[in-house]
Amino acid sequence: MPSAPCEQLRRQGYQFVTPGASAAVKPCLWCKRALCGGEMCYKHQFYGIESHRCIQMTPTLRCTQRCLFCWRSFEHEPAADEDCPPGLIVDRLIDLQKRALSGYKPSYRVTPDRFRDALSPKHVAISLAGEPTCYPHLAELVDLLHGRGYTTFLVSNGTRPWVLETVHPFQTYVSLSAPDRETYQKLCRPITDSWERVVESLGILGQRRSAIRITVVRGENDTRPDLFGRLIQESGARFVEVKGYMFLGYSRKRLKKENMPGHGEIQAFAGSLSGCSDYEIRDESPASRVVLLERMG
Repeated sequence: MPSAPCEQLRRQGYQFVTPGASAAVKPCLWCKRALCGGEMCYKHQFYGIESHRCIQMTPTLRCTQRCLFCWRSFEHEPAADEDCPPGLIVDRLIDLQKRALSGYKPSYRVTPDRFRDALSPKHVAISLAGEPTCYPHLAELVDLLHGRGYTTFLVSNGTRPWVLETVHPFQTYVSLSAPDRETYQKLCRPITDSWERVVESLGILGQRRSAIRITVVRGENDTRPDLFGRLIQESGARFVEVKGYMFLGYSRKRLKKENMPGHGEIQAFAGSLSGCSDYEIRDESPASRVVLLERMG
């Protein structure tokens, strides 16, 4: 039987791999917009990922942090979580995506070509909910996805660097939401003090195709670009995404609308980062309030 938290998420559109596990698929807003012929998310603009051919999923709902800016509900993390075999997850991905998108087929707003393409997804974003490095078979899952012809983005909070070292997605993301331990403890609220582990994870990024994601929350972490700059400089990551916090979901119970920065503030913060590092502004998406920096050379 599914747990009560999982049942609540199911009503929100989560498609679970099995009734007893929290591995799940849920198409994002941009996937649905793209199906209707609308614009795609910034990952298409920055990296060429087609939103309607992207599966957003997670192998687990467990997490090691309780970030104030997270739009997810911590109450929806199950007390006990059964781990699905990675082969079963991969086998069920397309069926779950089809089920999630099935209601769009009869809509006059849906572009027929895009709906047909959506039934043959090419990319998997392991970023839906939870911390994927808590899943014990993550490396095998990523390898199986690559074996089926998918590209993969893995988004991690960096609290389990020993797992990240064993996993080789197409692109590795590590979230860096604070310039120092004090801000990290206040904003990300880790279950155990993990600041040094996050810094260690940043050190892995120079060895692979990678990105650092900085979610800027006005009044919480929008200062000390010099410290942020030093951390990203030492990481060697290829890309840095500076993204504004959005007042959405359950984060509205923890923060205020005033904590949401405008795109001009994101541009200014990204410019400050560029000024104290070897990273150069390459692109931006005002709709998503995100600026992309890339390491020079």
